[in-house]
Amino acid sequence: MAKPDPLSAQSLYRPCLEEDLQFQTTDDIESADIIIGQERAYSALQLGLQIDNTGYNLYALGPPGTGKKTAIREIVTRIAAGKNPARDWCYVNNFDESHKPVALSFPGGGGIRFKREMEKLIEELRIVVPATFESDEYRSRVEEIEEEFREKQSEPLNKLNEEAKARGIALIKTPTGFAFAPLTGAGEVMPPDEFNKLEEKEREKIQEIITELQEKLKGILTQFPAQMKEAREKFNALNREVAMTSIDPLFEALKQSYGDRSEVLAYINAVEKDVLENIHDFHVQSEESLPSLFPQTGKGESLQRYKVNLIVDNSDRESAPVVFEDLPNHANLIGRSEYQAHMGALVTDFTLIKPGALHRANGGYLILNIQKVLMQPYAWESLKRALETREIRIESLERTLSIISTLSLEPEPIPLDVKVVLVGDRLPYYLLHQYDPDFPDLFKIAADFDDIMDRNRENVMLYAGMITNMVRTGELRPLDRQAVARIIEHSSRLAGDSEKLSTNMRSMNDLLTEADFLCRQAGGNIITPDTVQTAIDNHIHRNDRIRQRINEEILRGSLLIDSQGTSVGQINGLSVMDLGGFSFGSPTRITATMRLGEGEVIDIERETELGGAIHSKGVLIISSFLASRYSPCYPFSITASIVFEQSYGGIEGDSASVAELCALLSAIAGLPVSQSLAVTGSVNQHGKVQPIGGVNEKIEGFYDVCRHRGLTGEQGVIIPRINVKNLMLRRDVVESAEKGEFHIYPVETIDEALEMLLNTPAGIRDSQGRYPEDSINARVEKQLQEFADIRQEYSSGKKGQLKP
Repeated sequence: MAKPDPLSAQSLYRPCLEEDLQFQTTDDIESADIIIGQERAYSALQLGLQIDNTGYNLYALGPPGTGKKTAIREIVTRIAAGKNPARDWCYVNNFDESHKPVALSFPGGGGIRFKREMEKLIEELRIVVPATFESDEYRSRVEEIEEEFREKQSEPLNKLNEEAKARGIALIKTPTGFAFAPLTGAGEVMPPDEFNKLEEKEREKIQEIITELQEKLKGILTQFPAQMKEAREKFNALNREVAMTSIDPLFEALKQSYGDRSEVLAYINAVEKDVLENIHDFHVQSEESLPSLFPQTGKGESLQRYKVNLIVDNSDRESAPVVFEDLPNHANLIGRSEYQAHMGALVTDFTLIKPGALHRANGGYLILNIQKVLMQPYAWESLKRALETREIRIESLERTLSIISTLSLEPEPIPLDVKVVLVGDRLPYYLLHQYDPDFPDLFKIAADFDDIMDRNRENVMLYAGMITNMVRTGELRPLDRQAVARIIEHSSRLAGDSEKLSTNMRSMNDLLTEADFLCRQAGGNIITPDTVQTAIDNHIHRNDRIRQRINEEILRGSLLIDSQGTSVGQINGLSVMDLGGFSFGSPTRITATMRLGEGEVIDIERETELGGAIHSKGVLIISSFLASRYSPCYPFSITASIVFEQSYGGIEGDSASVAELCALLSAIAGLPVSQSLAVTGSVNQHGKVQPIGGVNEKIEGFYDVCRHRGLTGEQGVIIPRINVKNLMLRRDVVESAEKGEFHIYPVETIDEALEMLLNTPAGIRDSQGRYPEDSINARVEKQLQEFADIRQEYSSGKKGQLKP
């Protein structure tokens, strides 16, 4: 039986025509936007970024390497350029509740100006206040208060002293206070031994006088605190009066600058009030001044309480901010309060408040990687809370989780106006949309980035412009027209479709960088197609250790793969492995056996838990096909088993179901399978061959084995006809096909594949529903009928004998 014609060499590879590239080198064309082939995602980004309604944040989803981050940066930056700069934000001291700092906002650049004005004010106060308190007028008024206080203290004491002297008693001032002692006739204090020599009655009389005088002294001393308080009040009033005179002009000028800002004006008034209450912090008293008589009760707080903690400064911006946070944990998103070690304890204040990404992006755009957000504890919940409440509330994670209950800072929340763009794969988007009820309300726009684009003449030139963009951005050497064509062909290979181009910009950029390196090593000025091909070959060589090892084991006979001859119930299937971003194909021996049974096709892979769900589904489809085609009117009386030989890992996918079915039909019909051919394809219940993935890698995997053993001209691969458009085979495979050394056969039905593999007509039912004698289908049907008859004999109690 003659085999059908294989595919022509022109069908195995679609070259990029030079007439589609109207230039000599990339220096001759304009750079194209790096965002090509993403019209759907682009329009979604434009919509989401320009709608200001609540919840219209974005999720940019797509496979890695499609340029999501680059596209978002460019679009967001472009839109942000048309918006005004965001407001500045700062935290200042709350003089009533210091653990609740106050948030103040200013137009862009106003924050740094206010901070500098406050610093200037404090510096001027440190100069003006001491100068005022060192003036002669101030000292004179202080001395008046001191003199008045001394007179009020000394006058009653002097009177008591005179009275005591008149009665022969002296008033003595001691380090611990005042004391009374008897006087001698000469007016001197009587020594204790002389006092003891006096008669008892005289001593008692002196003691009575001293007791009386002590009572009077006590009455005088009880008036001292009230007098001291009065003097202190006069002193404080004097300080306030003097301070007001010196500081009022300074504060008045500042108030006029912010007269239309009530919250700023309220803070300035609070500062002025606190300065007046703690004016002593701005000057140092001399030893002779009143504080020596009236010691201060406290030293006062540091002047740091008057600082301005500017957490967001947009003075250098001319447009809305665009922030990308690479480590989006709880603190980096919403900010934090830092601590300092002081006297063995951790302390903090409003000056230690640090901003988060939401603060920096407030009034603009924040770009986050969703995987990184979800990996950080409570970062996702903190982000959602901020977006829901539309405010940034700085709170430590320990306090949020109620791990600690100590008093800490509670900064005033800041209103939030930000557009958040999440970047990530498709799976997190689908999972969040399914399981997080808040997600659809907060992220209403999905920008879905595609991994392929149509390969037409217009897009080919756009792709060339994109390559030019990468070359100029990376400062690489230019490419000639043939090199660009080779990269476009390689892009189709990566897309797995001759009619598509890959939008994986990462792979393209890596290829260009390596080609530029090779060109520089060779001393060239222009990258040629040979340089590009060398870069591609080098990439394959770096990653094909496992492929090479598998091929070695096949050639050495350790892995049993036949590429010549025939065998019943044995076929060469094709599989693809994807390891570390490198895919390669390899042939696998599939065998099938059968016997009389109860209509069961055993998938050994599934029974040993090595087969995945999709592979198991394919085997069940095979069972359904057999029963419906060959045993529609009598019991399906066969037990068959299918296995991937020498398979020690998991198997998934249904792309081997055509090969499995052909091997099983070979075993039932007793017809040998050609081992010169390998098969790939999926089959449905009606025997139609369906497309599969990785067709190029699968073909090349079997070709490599045949080439190393020696091509006979009979070898080839059977593929689904619908996969012809996906063919972008290696140059050596195409050349072998052109020479007739290796063949690619497309099929649409299982019968077409059977005829080539078993070298026997498949057979079509005639008008009476019978297959032609000796056809594949007739042999299978006859064997299944015999099994059904034998099974019926056994079930009726008659013994029969299975015919070989």
